[in-house]
Amino acid sequence: MKNTYFDLIEQSYYFPQEGFDLRDGFLTFQGISLKYLIKKYGTPFRFIYLPKIGEQIKKSRNLFNRAIKRSNYKGKYFYAYCTKCNHFHHVVSEALKHNVNLETSSAYDIDLIMNLMEEKEIDKNRIILHNGCKTDEYLKKIIFLQESGFENSIIILDSMEELSRLLKYDIKYKIKIGLRMAVNEEAQSAYYTSRFGIPNSDIIEFFQTMIMNNEKVELKMLHFFVDSGIRDTLYYWGEFQKALKSYVDLKKVSSSLDSFNLGGGFPVRNHLGFEYNYEYMINEIINNIKEACVKENINEPDIYTEFGKYTVGEAGAIIFKVIENKKQNDTETWYLLDNSLMNTIPDSWSIHEKFILLPVNKWNNEYQRVNIGGLSCDHSDYYNSEDLNQEVLLPKYSKQDKEPLYLGFFHTGAYQEAISGYGGIKHCLIPSPKHVIIDRDENGNFFDFVYREEQSAQEMFKILGYSK
Repeated sequence: MKNTYFDLIEQSYYFPQEGFDLRDGFLTFQGISLKYLIKKYGTPFRFIYLPKIGEQIKKSRNLFNRAIKRSNYKGKYFYAYCTKCNHFHHVVSEALKHNVNLETSSAYDIDLIMNLMEEKEIDKNRIILHNGCKTDEYLKKIIFLQESGFENSIIILDSMEELSRLLKYDIKYKIKIGLRMAVNEEAQSAYYTSRFGIPNSDIIEFFQTMIMNNEKVELKMLHFFVDSGIRDTLYYWGEFQKALKSYVDLKKVSSSLDSFNLGGGFPVRNHLGFEYNYEYMINEIINNIKEACVKENINEPDIYTEFGKYTVGEAGAIIFKVIENKKQNDTETWYLLDNSLMNTIPDSWSIHEKFILLPVNKWNNEYQRVNIGGLSCDHSDYYNSEDLNQEVLLPKYSKQDKEPLYLGFFHTGAYQEAISGYGGIKHCLIPSPKHVIIDRDENGNFFDFVYREEQSAQEMFKILGYSK
């Protein structure tokens, strides 16, 4: 009996499933033929499927609004996209089509906001949330943005010192601010308390001494964020309840406070067996906030989320070709790819992030355990375990096969280009792969085009000073 890769997947998971199916023996992604893309563009290439961004935004918005209606919650829900997650214009523009608000994290983000306004993609009524450590340059640009007419710009203070530095400027209007609450990290963390935010024990005193009677600032928001995400764990709910109590305590002394910011943290599917009950978590969040506010007889706040990875993560993928099959000993087989994993999906190397890894073809071949190696000379340029199985199982193939084996890493749309230094210098001077954009027209038909060709030697040499 032949144990094929298809048999393995069919016995281990529900398949086909959302986003993945087979057509004529080749994998499809979101209904798109990967065979067609490989034939048209060659490998390696990365692509982003823009309609998935809107699907994610609508999913979250619908679930929050349904939960609000179901519980007769009095506040509203606001969705913000974190630009740092993927700064590309085609990504931000796609998110803006769905009327999202924006979150910034550095000084140049303000230049991005101004560019979007000049191009008439946003207007000055858009809610802009300013997170991150505020350098003087960042603060100056935020003030400039607000003086330009962005009245719904909110500076979320990451430390008490930021307020002092903010107030040194000649401000002729009342600034809307938020406070980020520092959270305790999980037990296995290298440190106890997050470096981000203001200690919970200091927030009330800070408000009463520095903000409450200050005519230049107005408190609008309490923000908290758990790095491991919004998950149904004792740790998450413990930090959530602390933040909720801080909101209630602040609201009792601040009439202007009206918003509770959950930060980000909705997970992205990283294996075919992924399960997460988004509806349950949202209902629990809404019910907990409502219950606390009713108990304390205070108004229910507007709720904000800042979703970056959740917004764009599942829209992206990278396709490679296996260029060599190396058997190094009796138990280890290596599939070597036509680009570097460190360079193209750096999270797989730096924080051991797992992505959905699937072969594009050869699903009817028997499978075997393999290690996947990148093209660079670095010993860390490899991928050898899945999130669920702790090993990689892929179809067998030999040098005699007429058709190469192609592999896809899916749901890579968040952070990878930024962390790898898109268009810059890469390890071993291995070029950034071709970048393809896929969208649908008004009739629902797919169309695709190259956003950027594979990086050339001359582009890298110019950066390095070898050519002018």
